[in-house]
Amino acid sequence: MNSPNSAENVTICSAKGCRADAVWVLAWNNPKLHTPDRRKTWLACEEHREHLSQFLGVRGFLKDVVALEEWEASAGGR
Repeated sequence: MNSPNSAENVTICSAKGCRADAVWVLAWNNPKLHTPDRRKTWLACEEHREHLSQFLGVRGFLKDVVALEEWEASAGGR
């Protein structure tokens, strides 16, 4: 997941070339590489949420899509 910029506390979409603020967290796992409980994350703006979700979903990697503010408030955002 992109780390918040400490100076501005901004999270940016993970889509290539996108500089928009992220509002979604896509939690994923590659079962060939990661233990079942491991979650990698991508951030997505509203425009790229569906595209990134489909990219991960087709591969069977997508586990969850959560609003960024919910993710940060939950244990998953640690």
